[in-house]
Amino acid sequence: MFDVIVAGAGPTGLMLACELRLHGVRVLVVDRDPEPTKVVRALGLHVRSIELMDQRGMLERFLEQGRKHPVGGFFAGIEKPSPTLDTAHGYVLGIPQPRIDRLLADRAAELGVGTRRGWELVGLDQDDEGVTVESADGGRLRARFLVGCDGGRSTVRKLLGVGFPGEAARVETLLGEMEVAAPAAEVAAVVARVRETEKRFGLGPLEDGAYRVVVPAEGVAEDRAVPPTFEEFRRRLRAVAGTDFGVRSPRWLSRFTDATRLAERYRLGRVLLAGDAAHVHPPTGGQGLNLGVQDAVNLGWKLAAEVAGWAPEGLLDTYEAERRPVAADVLDNTRAQMELLSTEPGARAVRRLVSELMDFEVVRRHLIEKVTAIGVRYDFGSGSGSGEGHELVGRRMRDVALKRGRLYGLMHGGRGLLLDQTGSLSVAGWADRVDHVVDVSEELHVPALLLRPDGHVAWVGDEQADLAGHLARWFGAPSEAVV
Repeated sequence: MFDVIVAGAGPTGLMLACELRLHGVRVLVVDRDPEPTKVVRALGLHVRSIELMDQRGMLERFLEQGRKHPVGGFFAGIEKPSPTLDTAHGYVLGIPQPRIDRLLADRAAELGVGTRRGWELVGLDQDDEGVTVESADGGRLRARFLVGCDGGRSTVRKLLGVGFPGEAARVETLLGEMEVAAPAAEVAAVVARVRETEKRFGLGPLEDGAYRVVVPAEGVAEDRAVPPTFEEFRRRLRAVAGTDFGVRSPRWLSRFTDATRLAERYRLGRVLLAGDAAHVHPPTGGQGLNLGVQDAVNLGWKLAAEVAGWAPEGLLDTYEAERRPVAADVLDNTRAQMELLSTEPGARAVRRLVSELMDFEVVRRHLIEKVTAIGVRYDFGSGSGSGEGHELVGRRMRDVALKRGRLYGLMHGGRGLLLDQTGSLSVAGWADRVDHVVDVSEELHVPALLLRPDGHVAWVGDEQADLAGHLARWFGAPSEAVV
């Protein structure tokens, strides 16, 4: 029997598995596909995801496989200078999703995560002790918890009967990789002309000389799971651009829509949802993969605490309470961006107005903080402790330099962290769950702060009694008497 079965070996499922293994959880990842997908649905990591990779000691391997880009053009494709962001990683890391999948799969294997590909989950049954899942060939597995990270058409969500309300697709876009016979200068000139009005169109060269091609579809397919034909692609290119650029030798073809849906709940008993299984939205701003990875980091330590038996009452339910509003906000900003991409006169007028407003850095920063997720602040409630009213509480903590290293360098193990600049505090009773570091940062103007394993600030202050209350709130009862 496993502690946790994760359905889906995409970025969300693999990141979750890595987080669980940091805490010794026995985890198995299952996926119906026999091989990882070659379809490039996502193109990179935003600031918050980059920070998370840094917190877990994985960033260097991602930097080796990617390319840094400015963040300025990531709201509805409106090109503006990048704003000054409160981060040590003020860039977007361009790296195709198959590489992200491979890097996370390699890390999961290093940590001892088991993976079974070609294992299609078709049934589940849960009781007070665990969850039994069944495969298409009749195989059965059992775990204490199941997490559905199996995409927008999630089998786990459907088997649970969790509602997925939202708006059906109104527009569809074709996406693929292929060779292009037309000269590069001609391609660039046509793309520039078409994109003056049609922002959902583009041909971008890849590292090996092929092109990534995006073009609006004629309508909305009845079954989005069925890929478009190559002839449909050529026909739409001719209709939108006046030429098909001599496209040939397609590697893969796909389609996506502007459908927007949010699961009614993220947890039902011992089964939870994360990533696209819990939320789908247009890909504007490149937020989908990042949102799922951030779901995984929020959930991982909480689920591990439940498995280990030290989770305080209600901790696991804070996953939905914190992450569902974040997803709702992403759905809203992608809806807004899709309106700004419309070719209708009214939408184009609004786009011009928004573009003018983005000349103000405060506006650019606000919008880019949404897209990059560094503006997220969880609502921890007012509480009664003096440390809960501080402006940092609920926010993620940026990396800061310490006298003896970096803050993120202390977080690779996925544990809680008390950064104590006073030298007078203690985590006695919680030392098996929380690291205590006495160090000083010139960038940090607070006496001490308590970080959750996901990097969000749980407490700021200098009083031991107040700290103890917050340690108990997030890390459960002390394992020994506090001295």
